[in-house]
Amino acid sequence: MNDLTIRPLRLDDCARIAEAERAQGWNASPEKYARRLSDAEAGLCVSLVAELDGAPVGYVNLYHAARHGPFAGMGLPEIVDFGVLERCRRHGIGGMLMDAAEALAFLESDIVTLGVGLHAGYGAAQRMYVRRGYVPDGSGVWYMDEPLAPYSDACANDDDLVLYLSKHK
Repeated sequence: MNDLTIRPLRLDDCARIAEAERAQGWNASPEKYARRLSDAEAGLCVSLVAELDGAPVGYVNLYHAARHGPFAGMGLPEIVDFGVLERCRRHGIGGMLMDAAEALAFLESDIVTLGVGLHAGYGAAQRMYVRRGYVPDGSGVWYMDEPLAPYSDACANDDDLVLYLSKHK
């Protein structure tokens, strides 16, 4: 991983990342990354890319203030939309992206937050967050940006079923 660089997201990354994710069977669009870039340009977040041998292989976004879930409106930084291409996992790339995002977050606050999906597709991220010291906030499971009532059957095991976590400096 000597040729790995962590740098800001650029416009040309949007299509390249989406194409690589689609090639591995993920539902990805360049528009998602273009929205992150637009948010970064507006000063709402910092969007970082891991580049290996000239190609983007991972990304993370640090929003200066959480916009969703139990941390919304508290002014706490939130890590959003973190990913590493499957073929590049288990080489420390995700850890380097998280180190960079957390370092920036801890310049703003003693706490950094995030939400993680609950289905198996998020399993690697779930395990990484626990190993890095993130703990659930105690508000339970959220679905479509609302707390899910106990014993509710009003949800699906999709990307909108989330558990929120935080980490202290």
